[in-house]
Amino acid sequence: MGNQATRAGHVSAKKADAVTHTGDSANSVNNLSKSSSGTELESNMHMQFLPIESLAKILSHLTNDEERINGITASVFQRYLFPNYPELGEKLFNHLHHAANVSTSYLSANCFKQQAEKFLSVMNDQAVLENYVKMYSDIKGDGNINPDGLKALLNISYNIFMNNSGLSSCIYKGQIIDSAVSSCVNNVKSILQFHGKNALSVSYVSNWIWQNCARVIYGPHRYIIHVLTTAYRNGNALLSKEQPQPHLLIPTPILEQPDSPCFPQVLLPMSYVWLLSSTLPECYLQADNSPKDITHALIAKRMGNVCPRHWTLLYNSSEHGTGANRFLHHVLGYRGPTLLFIRTVSANEDTSRPIYCICSAIEWRESHLYWGDEDTLGIELFPSYRIIEKGAKVLYLNTNIRGYPHGLRFGSNPRSPYINIDESFHSVSIAGAPYPISTLEVWGCGDAKLRERQLEIKKWQVKEAEKQRIVKLSASDWQDHPDRYLLELAGRASYNESNK
Repeated sequence: MGNQATRAGHVSAKKADAVTHTGDSANSVNNLSKSSSGTELESNMHMQFLPIESLAKILSHLTNDEERINGITASVFQRYLFPNYPELGEKLFNHLHHAANVSTSYLSANCFKQQAEKFLSVMNDQAVLENYVKMYSDIKGDGNINPDGLKALLNISYNIFMNNSGLSSCIYKGQIIDSAVSSCVNNVKSILQFHGKNALSVSYVSNWIWQNCARVIYGPHRYIIHVLTTAYRNGNALLSKEQPQPHLLIPTPILEQPDSPCFPQVLLPMSYVWLLSSTLPECYLQADNSPKDITHALIAKRMGNVCPRHWTLLYNSSEHGTGANRFLHHVLGYRGPTLLFIRTVSANEDTSRPIYCICSAIEWRESHLYWGDEDTLGIELFPSYRIIEKGAKVLYLNTNIRGYPHGLRFGSNPRSPYINIDESFHSVSIAGAPYPISTLEVWGCGDAKLRERQLEIKKWQVKEAEKQRIVKLSASDWQDHPDRYLLELAGRASYNESNK
């Protein structure tokens, strides 16, 4: 009886607990239904972003004073936040205005705050990229982007990079940007001509940029984040021309030039560095120097590397000489990622000179087998900009192993490699078309310590070679040395007379 009463007590207690939990859950459900949905809760969390709220108040106050409008207009937004990049400011405001779907030509402070927080809250890289392609598309029309819009997007990325790096503009800027635009357009040129269109869809352009230069919008995005989150600190002046403009600490490469001041050959242009840094894997951009702290590492990953910190010249055929032995002497022993630039000579003046880049993420080696890792790739720089192929076992270098092809090759198909440099390193075959080589350049993408180690190894090799040249022999050893008899047979008088 007592046991039964105890069990009954447990059962009644469990029922009471169940009723209590059920009541709590019901109350929580009622509270959720009375409050807001999950999406609204997330938006309420974004509303706590104080920098945007402060910025919206200042912009609204300025608009009211200057234009007597209770909201934020495009002219105030552009003049006070993007005085140095008015086109970028106009594109961003139009994008926020279109996303708000309002009937007025201006945005209310609350609406601007919501759209700005929504724009900054996008964390997916592909979604961020698509937002910028939409910004430079025909928002008011069919929503597609034409070649001029794509060129404008690349131009603003280049201008922000160059202005924040403190370097003068590169004369090859137009060439590399036109190369990227033509590569994107030429892939679907026949389709556009068939339908009589001169524009591309946002999804297609976004996908092409993601495949070939995914980080090209890192510069504009980083700049916009910096402006929207820090401009309020200057008060009502914001970032007008009277105020100091934001300067991003963008790390730039140290491109070492030859010692000769009369060296005529133009080395790696900065515009090529800018676009390559948006394409290459992180190992070429010195990702090893990223912060060890988890929080700062996440911030660094979010902001991204706009440009590599240090690239150093290892080999240039115009300065160091042409040939396989000169190439091997200057490149072997560098235990880091490298970039090999191949500049060709066109058959006639009317055709363009193709420029290619072979990117090796590991140390160069001589072998009768193909080698390389997943970060090894080939890039066509001019006349089109695109990734040819990427993957493991696509590189081949052999200059002395008999029974196997000699030269340097790139491509996963051993029977028909896409790039094939002959054993003399004077000509190259690209997709089966032969070209004379104008110059070959190899740049090391590691830190300074890797270059120092390579030079130390070369110094050690020179010392060992000098030691082997000087052979000290005693008099007794020389008497029976075979070289002595060879000299006597050759008619050296000193040896013949000494024997007589």
